[in-house]
Amino acid sequence: RFEDGTVSFLDIIALKHGFDVLEKLTGGMEKIKQHTFALAHYTYTVLSTLKYANGAPVVRIYSDTDFSNPDVQGPVINFNVLDENGDVIGFSQVDKMASLYNIHLRTGCFCNTGACQMHLGLSSEDIRRNLQAGHVCGDDIDVIDGRPTGSVRISFGYMSSFEDAQTFLKFIMAIRLSKLDTEVPFQSSVTKLTTKSVPDDHPSFNSADKLSPIPDISDKELGNNLSEAEVTLNWQPPEAEVESIRAAVSETAVPTFRRGGEPITVTNIFLYPIKSCSAFEVTEWPVGNQGLLYDRNWMVVNQNGVCMTQKQEPRLCLVYPSIDLKKNIMVIQAEGMDPISVSLEENTGKEAVISESKVCSHRVKTYDCGERIADWFSVFLGRPCRLIRQSSDMKNRLHQKNTKGLASAANISLSLVNKAQYLLINVASILQLKEHISARLEEPLEIEELIRRFRANIVISAPESFEEEEWAEISIRALRFQVVGPCSRCQIICIDQQSAERNNEFLQSLSATRGRKTSFGIYLMNQPLRSSFPDILSVGSQVLPVLKENTEIQPPTSSEEKCSG
Repeated sequence: RFEDGTVSFLDIIALKHGFDVLEKLTGGMEKIKQHTFALAHYTYTVLSTLKYANGAPVVRIYSDTDFSNPDVQGPVINFNVLDENGDVIGFSQVDKMASLYNIHLRTGCFCNTGACQMHLGLSSEDIRRNLQAGHVCGDDIDVIDGRPTGSVRISFGYMSSFEDAQTFLKFIMAIRLSKLDTEVPFQSSVTKLTTKSVPDDHPSFNSADKLSPIPDISDKELGNNLSEAEVTLNWQPPEAEVESIRAAVSETAVPTFRRGGEPITVTNIFLYPIKSCSAFEVTEWPVGNQGLLYDRNWMVVNQNGVCMTQKQEPRLCLVYPSIDLKKNIMVIQAEGMDPISVSLEENTGKEAVISESKVCSHRVKTYDCGERIADWFSVFLGRPCRLIRQSSDMKNRLHQKNTKGLASAANISLSLVNKAQYLLINVASILQLKEHISARLEEPLEIEELIRRFRANIVISAPESFEEEEWAEISIRALRFQVVGPCSRCQIICIDQQSAERNNEFLQSLSATRGRKTSFGIYLMNQPLRSSFPDILSVGSQVLPVLKENTEIQPPTSSEEKCSG
């Protein structure tokens, strides 16, 4: 009825063959229903009985059934992970931790806002407030004012196995019940289950093609497994850190300066000319209208034009770009490769073909840097790829966040960064994290290694760890920056930036240290300058923060702070 053009007759013809193959592989839809429901029933049973030492549940399951009837309940479990106080741990954090275990989850509202609103207890006014707070479909704003905006979902298919269910349950226990000193309680239940599968003599069916054994769990066996699955332990998670992605100060607010004490200074400045490649460290650097000059102006794409990052290709961190402003070139080096240079002059000639690429769902206009540099990257990475540069036609890529109090936000443009123009981290916060990770790894860590893992533009030395999360804006000499929120971390911090080796412990330790979030560092946007001072960021410059709350004003005292206003 809704077809526009020729009916898809080839796909219609293929349906019968598809069902025939499915029948040969699995024994048919009834077998698939039994298999997948058994996995979901089992996982639901164990999940619903996991508890902390204080008796609080580890998860909150959203369901209209008790998973007792496959005719009314599909092989899907929707839930949120809780801490021992009953507060929801955001779905984005759970998703990032699951990726370390090679588990694919779906998170958010699953294109079903009505069911999401009903099960999460959100009113229409709550939905409007969330939208005004900047929350949109597909983002990682998972908790607003302590309430979840979505949830986590797992699904089982005909190819799913009982071991997959166990792996998922072990994952939940590992991230929330990490000090468990006994075997997973459901491990032994495998041998107690009777199994049924497709007959061996089924057409075109061999041992390699069989569905994994289908647990046939009786009510008695379920009761036994329930008692075994009541997991408790004396584990105290760290106190939750309260964060806001809308950290900003209105233009009319009275600024609250940080109280006197040790001065805060800039200790390191890094730029990343090629997105996801190694850092280029400088002692001072010009500031452009998109951030540090030439920061993330280039990126490597695969043969389909899709941006490549260290998530897909960790060896990108072994590519070392450096900028020579006097010679007006970028020099790119890597072990075993001859250095190669790229001009900083933008190619505006007729031969420059402007194309569209995507950075974190944002479309950007770029142009290709040529065959010579494409061959260089392809040889080093061992796969076809190209180097592209952001076109000046797209210098107006705007900051899209609805950030309260950010002056002229519509006029702030971005390079090929993910979220904001700058990322700032604090050495004191790094030191606190270093102690936690070293204890878990049982080996010493170098502070420089951790700093490079977090890939910040500006590194500061403040007296207190995580005090940067209480700032609304900062001034560094004549430069004024607005804090636009915390940086939610992903698995890239698990990659050693000197060797490209991966260690999942770093993201897990960050999550354990922070309690509720995997955030570390703050995003900054450069405010319009009203000063004749040169736009230069320098190591050693003093940092003057303004706090979020208007409590008590501590006026600046040094001459440098007075100059910066």
